[in-house]
Amino acid sequence: MEVDNTEETASTTAVIDPMEGSSTSINDELTTVTPQTKTVKSDLNMPWIEKYRPKSFTDIVGNEETVLRLEKFSSCGNVPNIIIAGPPGVGKTTTILALARILLGSAFKEAVLELNASSDRGIETVRNKIKMFAQQKVTLPPGRHKIIILDEADSMTDGAQQALRRTMELWSNTTRFALACNNSDKIIEAIQSRCAMLRYGKLSDQEIMTQILKVCKSEEVSFSSDGLEAVVFTAQGDMRQALNNLQSTWNGFRHVNSANVFKVCDEPHPLLVKEMLLECADQNISKAYKIMAHLWKLGYAPEDIITNIFRVAKHLEIKESLKLKFIQEIGMVHIRIVEGMNSLLQLSGLLAKLCTAAAITVN
Repeated sequence: MEVDNTEETASTTAVIDPMEGSSTSINDELTTVTPQTKTVKSDLNMPWIEKYRPKSFTDIVGNEETVLRLEKFSSCGNVPNIIIAGPPGVGKTTTILALARILLGSAFKEAVLELNASSDRGIETVRNKIKMFAQQKVTLPPGRHKIIILDEADSMTDGAQQALRRTMELWSNTTRFALACNNSDKIIEAIQSRCAMLRYGKLSDQEIMTQILKVCKSEEVSFSSDGLEAVVFTAQGDMRQALNNLQSTWNGFRHVNSANVFKVCDEPHPLLVKEMLLECADQNISKAYKIMAHLWKLGYAPEDIITNIFRVAKHLEIKESLKLKFIQEIGMVHIRIVEGMNSLLQLSGLLAKLCTAAAITVN
């Protein structure tokens, strides 16, 4: 408790009296805490994924064409029901919230219902929460509608989706639905036909790098270029993952370099994987196996190892014909590992096949 009080005192003093040397006591300062002080302190403890969540369309990174379509919707006001499908961490929910803020303005809190369908996914949620909200009367500007946001909508049961289809019909005059999902094929066709479908793709490495550079500058993060490249590598097109990894590394080590990033993310190091693949390309299975055995001894899951092998193989500097053979063999072993044959024997067999492919290509 004493430590907490000390931290609160420090943050309070910094906000209330930043420029002048006041002679007031610390107790006096604590009695004059302003709402601004609390806001600043909460910002310091806020995860960066929330602190830097875009509030408007202009701040959203990537998927420019799709975001532009939604911006057109917001300008006319009469938005259709929409489904945004795409991988995690690319801005689906953020885009919907930005759209709702522009459309509803000051009525945002009263006229928006946000549910995570992965937890509230049963038919009772549709019958109770969603139906009750759709029936509520809210004063809105002309041409505006209440908005119900369903995150992870592909987790809803079939019964809940059928009930939702009927609710969308009954309250179409007053309410619009915005669904965010990873796989649109898990949403029944009856709902898909009632919605405008928007698809998001993974963010490019350049887009993620630009954003995390802005965050590093804002948070005064100490970093090296290889550290940011490691953050981008581990993110794989997921902005949320990139910011989480960046913040975790900064909080843990106070410096972002590749070694620290891979300690935090705990993935097989790509330099080790690259060295292993190059040994296979040189048909040296004994050295390649030593690296594989080392990764196995560190406790990495076979699926993590094979995933990183594929990521590195895509950019490996070898003959194109040999790279194609490598990727083909990696893909076959990946299938077997996903099906449950996740032993060291499978990964060792992969190394043997890669060495064989290298020998055939050379000859």
